[in-house]
Amino acid sequence: MNFTQSYQASISKSVWNKTIVFLLFFIFAFANSNAQILEPVKWASKIEKKGNNAVLIFDGTIEKDWHMYSQFTPEGGPLALEIVFKNQKGNYELVGKAKEGKTRTAFNDVFGVNETFFEGKAHIEQEIKIINPNLKTVDVDFDFQVCKEVCINSNKKFSISVPSTFKMDAVPAITESKLDETKVPALVVDTLSTKVEKAKTALAKTEVAVSNEEKVPAPAQQGSLLTLFFLAFLGGFTALFTPCVFPMIPMTVSFFTKQSKTRAAGIRNAIIYGIAIILIYVILGFSVSWIFGADALNSLATNVYFNLLFFALLIVFASSFLGAFEIMLPNSWANKVDKQADKGGIIGILFMALALAIVSFSCTGPIVGPLLFQAATNGVLGPIVGMFGFSLALALPFMLFAMFPGWLNSLPKSGGWLNTVKVVLGFLELALAFKFLSNADLVLQLHLLEREVFLAIWIAIFGTLAFYLFGKITLPHDSPTNHISVGRLSFGLIVLTFTIYLIPGLWGAPLKLISAFPPPQTYSESPLGFGGSGGGNSVVSEKGLPEGAELGPHGIMVFHDYEDGVTFAKSINKPIMLDFTGYACVNCRKMENNVWSDERILPILKNDVVLISLYVDDKRELPKEEQFVTAAGDKIITVGDKWTDFMISKYKTNTQPLYIITDLEGKNINDTKPTISYVSTEEYLVWLKQGISNFK
Repeated sequence: MNFTQSYQASISKSVWNKTIVFLLFFIFAFANSNAQILEPVKWASKIEKKGNNAVLIFDGTIEKDWHMYSQFTPEGGPLALEIVFKNQKGNYELVGKAKEGKTRTAFNDVFGVNETFFEGKAHIEQEIKIINPNLKTVDVDFDFQVCKEVCINSNKKFSISVPSTFKMDAVPAITESKLDETKVPALVVDTLSTKVEKAKTALAKTEVAVSNEEKVPAPAQQGSLLTLFFLAFLGGFTALFTPCVFPMIPMTVSFFTKQSKTRAAGIRNAIIYGIAIILIYVILGFSVSWIFGADALNSLATNVYFNLLFFALLIVFASSFLGAFEIMLPNSWANKVDKQADKGGIIGILFMALALAIVSFSCTGPIVGPLLFQAATNGVLGPIVGMFGFSLALALPFMLFAMFPGWLNSLPKSGGWLNTVKVVLGFLELALAFKFLSNADLVLQLHLLEREVFLAIWIAIFGTLAFYLFGKITLPHDSPTNHISVGRLSFGLIVLTFTIYLIPGLWGAPLKLISAFPPPQTYSESPLGFGGSGGGNSVVSEKGLPEGAELGPHGIMVFHDYEDGVTFAKSINKPIMLDFTGYACVNCRKMENNVWSDERILPILKNDVVLISLYVDDKRELPKEEQFVTAAGDKIITVGDKWTDFMISKYKTNTQPLYIITDLEGKNINDTKPTISYVSTEEYLVWLKQGISNFK
């Protein structure tokens, strides 16, 4: 029986009057006002015996759709888990680095780094050697970031009791500083010193091994597999319209319909043929998963060497499609398979399907290769799902045209247009190749392929493709022609339009249609746009930057100290927009890149409000006189602690991004939505205009 039930049982129903109802309403209202303090990770901890040592075990249960970043997430990206052992000195020694359970690694386009994170559950173990027999507790602090549509920087303090049985073998550690050379022979001292150095070297190797071995990827998400299937199906459909595959459709269907004794037998054989095609490619996908395993597949998208390898492969594939040479498997393979296909029956049909895969490799290989690469980033199931989608699109026409032979009359005749399709695919693969090269450059932070260089390459590639489609350029395998078709002209206009769209990106335009492909705006020669002003700001251009201000995203003037921002807002009589953000907040960057850059919103942020961005993960220490302890016992030591406490105490939430518009006294002036977070451009615009209107 819970508290409410006990309370109800202790009084008669007649006592429940309006006063009690009001009190209950007040209690629930108060509870709701604090409901925005989110805690997506629930922690449990314990200690277990391991030989003469002990193991600290931390288990976190992460709410659905949230993810928590690992301690192996590199600098420059989201906030990595930081584990601090508060009372280690003189009490216990760490044995290696903290080990992690299953994590997932993916490339973050916003920060340009690999991010490793937990989903569903977080499991962390740390082995320790107890050296103080009087040790009562092990005190550990976790600083971590957990994100969904918003991000939360959290801290969890553990105080784990140490059972007395764990301390029976505790012996004070012998270190070099405790050796007295006057009492211990020099040879012994040298021997112990050598062992200490060897132990340090072994420990360092162990830490490196642990950091590499514990990154076990989580299973691929259902949504990403469905997307992969659709893209693979589209790739298979595209492969149909290549010179190696398209002419095979009427030839193969005619073979089955003429060689089969009945129409039903022809349809049956064609279906078997289609299923055989699917099996061949699915077996290929399964083989890739089985040979490489989950760990290797998960690292493909983020591994520098794999990205460089696929850059080189795509350049080779693109050159082949453009007519430089043909990529063909050995003729002996095809000949041997053809002999088996001549035997007839189901076995013969299976070998006919294998013959198609071998003969058409010069056209399908350049599509299958990148597809397998992309599929591999979805875990073990990725290559299997990808190859199933690709082969299904490839096999369906053979089965359908066998069932309905009359449809063959509707197919366009083979001709020069097939080579045009192949050339277009070559240009697309050439453009895609530089995406993989960009991934490697971003991971290594070499700044060789910054945003402007990447876009210049794409402009050159798609501009050349447009000239090709207009017939101004011909390639080795093109048929002579006196005119171009309406379809080719239309596609050429689309490509030319896309090329022109890319050009403003050289001067800082966001290019939202392709935001996932080029490096982020911050990874460029001029992060604030051409000239470094990001378009200018009326206040800045007239008076220069006031004290405490700097140019932020898109050239917006921003303050990072609340008092400085308020002082300036009062001096020009403009409303204040508070932006609770974080250096490692992915969705904060997405809002800045996609929403703040909107042509309707950017002028408002530049001219109609005073922006104060407060970073809750700012690790700079406050001056000693500004440090304090909250009523809840939390120590406010850093600048980020200060703004986190300000956000929680005043606005009853701990999520980022968080936006508030206030008057000059700090009072919230939005009526319907006092605060707003990760929302659409339209919703953000309405909210922004309402706040400014209420201020006026």
